[in-house]
Amino acid sequence: MEIAVIWIPADIEPSEPAVAACLTHLRRHDYRSKGIVRAPWETVEQAMIDGEVDVVVIADLAHLPPDRSPRIEVATAPEPTIDEDRPVPG
Repeated sequence: MEIAVIWIPADIEPSEPAVAACLTHLRRHDYRSKGIVRAPWETVEQAMIDGEVDVVVIADLAHLPPDRSPRIEVATAPEPTIDEDRPVPG
């Protein structure tokens, strides 16, 4: 069973909806909870580096700091430009 921590940024208030969503996610995936962290991202990052947790669960992707480490990006198909949407005559 993987060990997970819930990370809720300190500026998220009220925190209860985020905590509830994360707890549901933990139960759904059968993770063992190590608790809820309301500290700076670097605290959670260090717990991951130290091997104390396997998974960090957040309520919203927007909660992650953009300059976090490790940096994770999702590649998606680019949106078509206006010219690509136009049918070609002929």
